[in-house]
Amino acid sequence: MKIMVGGTFSPLHDGHKKLLSRSFELAGDDGHVIIGLSTDQFAGDKNHPIAPYEKRKEILTTFIQDSGYSATWNVIPLEDRYGATLDTDFDALVVSEETFPVSLEINRLRKERGRKKVDIHQITCVLADDGRWISSTRIYRGEIDDHGRVIR
Repeated sequence: MKIMVGGTFSPLHDGHKKLLSRSFELAGDDGHVIIGLSTDQFAGDKNHPIAPYEKRKEILTTFIQDSGYSATWNVIPLEDRYGATLDTDFDALVVSEETFPVSLEINRLRKERGRKKVDIHQITCVLADDGRWISSTRIYRGEIDDHGRVIR
């Protein structure tokens, strides 16, 4: 199965790791995962500092290699909210609760372009110890660490 997933992944936290793990799980042993990584320009819209693209790619690559996934994979630049999803042939898109609405837009736009709809797999966001979502913004603000532990 060919899977697409995307994000900024800065910092790479447990929510991101769940998203990536689900992508590789769906791909299966003989599948392929395409990871869209936000470019520095696209990520510049965030409300907190973002590590440079090459550094984020290095951290992402290390996580994937250390996880021992059997599916093949590659990282491509994600320059806007849709990336390569509108024109690439693939089977499923893995998204979080936060990005689910974009996945619906992707299928609508694919249909308009005469492309087949793709399956959408939504993961639930990972909760921090305080019961709120783990997010890069919260980590940057010093509220939680990348595992969702509250920082006092």
